Amino acid sequence: MDKSAISRSIVAVRTSIPNDAFTAHALGTVREGSGVVIRSDGLVLTIGYLITEAEEVWLTTFDGRIVPGHALAYDQESGFGLIHALGTLDCPSLVLGDASRAKIGDPVFFADGLGQTTEAKIVAKQEFAGYWEYLLDEAIFTAPAHPLWGGAALVDQDGALLGIGSLKLEMSRGATRSDINMVVPINLLRPILDDLLTRGRVDKPARPWLGAITAESNGDVVVVSVAPDGPAANAGLKGGDVISEVRNEEVGGLADFYRQVWSSGDAGAEIPVRVLRDGRETWLRVKSADRESFLKRPHLQ
Repeated sequence: MDKSAISRSIVAVRTSIPNDAFTAHALGTVREGSGVVIRSDGLVLTIGYLITEAEEVWLTTFDGRIVPGHALAYDQESGFGLIHALGTLDCPSLVLGDASRAKIGDPVFFADGLGQTTEAKIVAKQEFAGYWEYLLDEAIFTAPAHPLWGGAALVDQDGALLGIGSLKLEMSRGATRSDINMVVPINLLRPILDDLLTRGRVDKPARPWLGAITAESNGDVVVVSVAPDGPAANAGLKGGDVISEVRNEEVGGLADFYRQVWSSGDAGAEIPVRVLRDGRETWLRVKSADRESFLKRPHLQ
């Protein structure tokens, strides 16, 4: 594997987001990370939170050239984002690998758009539930952690792209704690790529979205906060509420909660939830929404 050649396919990504954007408070108005050139015409794959509601996108190549870009698509389910370069990148594209064949213990290579690299190993492949109504059936986890993980490329020993960096987490084993990266596997891109390129989103009904930040504590699903004017807030859900049932089905953790909500119909479906608050139980009916309807759409530069 030629690591220097791989680094030529990684670009730095910088975006500007309007102050009144829905995600501005949570994710900031200036976001920086990386992206991977996956096609010779300047198509760049990144992690979606970098480009959500972006009004300006700038890409910096390995040799320091700055090229404007357009936020082409963001897939809420996988977390992938696509950028189309509006100028010539003159960067080689990286071959897409097969994350399903990667095994725990395999050596991998993490590279970002600033030229920083980390040699790591796959330490786990398992389900991941994120607090922002996000779930992967099998995410990739690597250690040691790359310091600039957002949108960075995870590459196998053959130089093929296995996934895109999303998070840095802490792993505990007994008394030992270490930082690891969570990576979105590249296999999730293939089935949706054509839709993202032609429509900007996957061609299927949107999932129900509640607008609740939730966490799992000893198996319970606890509401941490709710998005202002979102479905959960409008239904009366509050921070500290414990969600015990969805449609008369007991909730068995965060991943199970998401699956029950998403199986309740399309965006707009009413989701009955049983809530424990201050020692009392009550039922609330949350009229879900399409998360995309709360976000600003990018304008072509």
